[in-house]
Amino acid sequence: MKVILTHEVSSLGSAGEIVDVKPGYARNFLFRRGLATAWSVGAQKQIDQIAKGRAARAVKSLEEAQSIKGNLEAKPFQVSAHAGKGGRLFGAVSTADIAAAVTAAGGPELDKRKIEVPTPIKVVGTHTALVRLHPEVQASVQLDVVPG
Repeated sequence: MKVILTHEVSSLGSAGEIVDVKPGYARNFLFRRGLATAWSVGAQKQIDQIAKGRAARAVKSLEEAQSIKGNLEAKPFQVSAHAGKGGRLFGAVSTADIAAAVTAAGGPELDKRKIEVPTPIKVVGTHTALVRLHPEVQASVQLDVVPG
């Protein structure tokens, strides 16, 4: 089944791309979360117009993404989470918690869907998360998880 991605999906592609997926995956995951729409000839024409506009803005956003990357990698961000004895957290630090901590520390406002955590953060300490700022730019963010 051909679908047009409306948002970036890390395992498939970026917004505006046409990908071929299984019908169940499209119906049960992509369509329900608003990550894709069904492909049609009319939708294809609309996507082509959007792609032209996006190409014009790409150079500007690449420069902006690289400057944001420098700001994010310059200092660690502190995330407070409810922890028990031994430093184990009650639950895990979510991508929304990370985005809120970066914004609270004076950093840029990040979309929680653009943040990737390699392994769930369930203990107090220093951790790393990846932020996809642009298709060509990824920032590595240092997180200091403290009990709070």
